[in-house]
Amino acid sequence: MPEHSDNGRQASAIGTAISRLHREHYGRGATTTRTILNRNYVVAFLEDIYTPVERTLIEAGSAETVKETRQVFQMAMRAAFSEAVEEITGRKVVAFMSQVHFGPDLAAEIFVLEPHAGESNGGTPEQGDR
Repeated sequence: MPEHSDNGRQASAIGTAISRLHREHYGRGATTTRTILNRNYVVAFLEDIYTPVERTLIEAGSAETVKETRQVFQMAMRAAFSEAVEEITGRKVVAFMSQVHFGPDLAAEIFVLEPHAGESNGGTPEQGDR
């Protein structure tokens, strides 16, 4: 049970760190952040993410512009996001992906962690990973 408790603490800390970085660099953070940490994977879901300017652009039919700007920002923030996850988990981030969605307003920050010795990121899924 201690591993699950540690994963829960790490997931919570990652969600807080990612939300903080969004708030510091966008001027607004998500209203809700939920983070999943499973094996070598971390996914942070951020809800209600758009700034008033972005909402105006979305309503005016410029959602693709908002998406492009968000993706450029998220790639510019790749190092900061990855460093936060590495510091919390004590593991190297080997891949980072990011995506935004409209209606509902969501972002997903996805991290792949370096496997522990003797593990791989591929292969047969563990029970519960299907």
